[in-house]
Amino acid sequence: MAEKTQIRIVAGSLRGRKLTVVVHPGMRPTPQMVREAFFSILGNAIPDREFYDIFAGTGVVGMEAISRGAKAARFIENDPRQVADIQKYAVAFQIADQTHVLRADAYRWAQRWLPPAEPVNLFLSPPFPDLSDKAEEFLALVRELLHKVPAESVLTIQAEEGFPLERLPEPDLWDVRTYGRNLLLIRVTGEPAKAASGSSAEPT
Repeated sequence: MAEKTQIRIVAGSLRGRKLTVVVHPGMRPTPQMVREAFFSILGNAIPDREFYDIFAGTGVVGMEAISRGAKAARFIENDPRQVADIQKYAVAFQIADQTHVLRADAYRWAQRWLPPAEPVNLFLSPPFPDLSDKAEEFLALVRELLHKVPAESVLTIQAEEGFPLERLPEPDLWDVRTYGRNLLLIRVTGEPAKAASGSSAEPT
């Protein structure tokens, strides 16, 4: 059963702004605690980069990225109601000029995507069915994006307990953080040594 709830932007220029959203059983809105942890980990890899909110849902993660200094946020979402809500709040929060909302299937979008030359941040929070019924397709999507993104980009997956970590591309290069049942799986693209070095462009 769908239910209405409020989600709050935690920090930055939009701190305290709230989105009233309808959540249905297949959705996985990113809990506030996980969002706070995610943005704390990325730190100075957020400002002045483009942020891609893939399987955007409510769009709160991409809006939080703008709030914290991202150059722009691109929202990839297939549900027309969610797309309309993201656009509505982008206007209400006066960030429409930094917001690009694309109604699209994330899997098809990834195949066509032409990434920019500079590093970007990608956040993937797929619905519940994609983590179970479409696991192979989702892992293929991750491989596709890792192959395309520029070096020093950060790709993050919000998954659930039980996600097959060992089937990720080069699983030893992922930083795995656990928050209850929620997992953040973070990968910095580029040479393996760079991914582990903790330079200023990487999660710390």
